[in-house]
Amino acid sequence: MTSPTISLVIATYNWPSALDVILKSVRAQTSMPLEVLVADDGSRDETREVVQAHQRDFPTRLVHIWHEDTGFRLGAIRNRAMAEARGEYLVQIDGDIVLHPRFIAAHASFAKRGTYAQGSRCLLSEALTQQVLTEGRAEISLLERGLRNRQNAFYLPWLTPLVGGPTDPDRATRGCHMAFWRDDIVAANGYDEAIHGWGREDSELAARLINRGLTRRNFKFSAIAFHLWHRERGRDAFDRNHAIYEETVRSGRTRCDVGIAQYLNGGRSDAAHGGESHGGESHGGESHRSVASGAANGDAPPESTADGRHAP
Repeated sequence: MTSPTISLVIATYNWPSALDVILKSVRAQTSMPLEVLVADDGSRDETREVVQAHQRDFPTRLVHIWHEDTGFRLGAIRNRAMAEARGEYLVQIDGDIVLHPRFIAAHASFAKRGTYAQGSRCLLSEALTQQVLTEGRAEISLLERGLRNRQNAFYLPWLTPLVGGPTDPDRATRGCHMAFWRDDIVAANGYDEAIHGWGREDSELAARLINRGLTRRNFKFSAIAFHLWHRERGRDAFDRNHAIYEETVRSGRTRCDVGIAQYLNGGRSDAAHGGESHGGESHGGESHRSVASGAANGDAPPESTADGRHAP
């Protein structure tokens, strides 16, 4: 089977030094994605400035998609980015995930119709995270001190087909590293925007994909992802969001009511921010996108905001 074209979706919120390191790790890929879509849940200008600096010579299409900060709306900004995506396959990470150089190539090889991928990650300590951000480096060695669950940093692709693990939408589901066929996301109407505040958005989407007949595949030892340390998220919205997840599981629903469809086929509400090469003036509005095609900051690891997002 021919490898699919890949759109890499990076969710971020007010952690520009981490985003800078992540984009450096994208530059180091042995196989470049078709595009990188930065899904920005309402960050301040520093995040836009990091993206624009990279856009000057980024080796693939780099898009900054932003909406107004009205609280944790991770599902909504991911929907906007996925609607913008041109790739056949969507690889989704959070703005705290640094990529191994073979990350994209591994996903291209692993993609299989009728399935979605749940990735793993290797956790960095607070001290190692601070070191990586201060130095602005994207290279993380397997032998470094400060790696937790170090087994997830081993690049052993011949073991990948032997990996088992959970097949349900709940256990060990982590939206910080997942991958889907774009047409499966569109068929399920993407993330449920009834879910806001931290928790359950990824499991609820996974439940609808499984209800549609897709199979979960657990992905280890190939697409290595390094997870930067940050403080625990607030969980004030968890119970309400969990009730939505439980109803999806109980009812067997395959599509949410308010999701990605509103941004497709001319239905996007985002106004362009910048041009097709080097960015430009803001056109205002509640949301914007900044695009470049073609070829930081040293802030500390963030505390979480009350709604659960990372913010310094």
